Amino acid sequence: MARPSLSITISALGRLYGDDLAALPELARIADATGIDQLVIPDHVVMGPHLENYPYGPFPLPLEEPWPEPLTVLAAMAGASSRVRLGTGVLITPLRPAVLLAKTLATLDVLSRGRLEVGVGTGWQKEEYQAEGLDFEKRWQLFEDGLRACRVLWRDAPASFASPTLSFSDVWCLPRPVQPGGPPLWFGVALGPKNLARIAELGGGWMPMDSRPEALKSGIAKLRDAFREAGRSFEGFGVRAHVAYARRADKSLDLEATLASIPALVEAGATSISLALAQLVRRRDEIPKVFERIGAWHG
Repeated sequence: MARPSLSITISALGRLYGDDLAALPELARIADATGIDQLVIPDHVVMGPHLENYPYGPFPLPLEEPWPEPLTVLAAMAGASSRVRLGTGVLITPLRPAVLLAKTLATLDVLSRGRLEVGVGTGWQKEEYQAEGLDFEKRWQLFEDGLRACRVLWRDAPASFASPTLSFSDVWCLPRPVQPGGPPLWFGVALGPKNLARIAELGGGWMPMDSRPEALKSGIAKLRDAFREAGRSFEGFGVRAHVAYARRADKSLDLEATLASIPALVEAGATSISLALAQLVRRRDEIPKVFERIGAWHG
């Protein structure tokens, strides 16, 4: 079986960290020491009141849940670690001016010595766009134009770019990222025709919401076709799947049974396995032991 990378998403921070969010960099130190391959931070700039609009079922967290800005947290984690890769899942990129986003991501890639992967998406809340004076209906155009602009700014100096929502000419945006071409862009999107074309053009990976093995196989087949049509090799493209959590009768996590779901995901084509911190532990002091067991899974 091919060795997948093991990724942990850091969310539901209120329950585990309370008012001590300054302690989050300790997770990077623990991950470095225990063999975890990646830490991922989700994103909400603001939360609106209409959680019923969440498209994937009941929203799992209250409005009062803290959502620290992901790139700021990852910068602190980069300084606290030397091995673990750092990611977003997903960063709502249209909420950030594209040129500033390109500079911030490039700087973070430099500070982490090339350990950054950027999960990207458009989000689902109209209120986040309205709070920034952005048109929610134009989110996909903002998304597409912004990512293309980042790629140009990471590659060219001077750089020029023209699109329906953003244009610039003869500007320098340095430093460049450490990783050639910039940090990989992992798309957290459904695989409709337009998104397949976007991923085939810009994507380094895909993060499906539905991680059942049959859904992974179907999605990967669509992606392979899209890459073939775009004249691009599928070699090196990543797929990050969620584990299936196993619970005991008392609803506590059965970690061994949960880890036992990984081989089927890898067989279906997953190259990276995602676990959620909030699903893994009930208390902060449990984290080192759980990370150690997950990191040892390959052994």
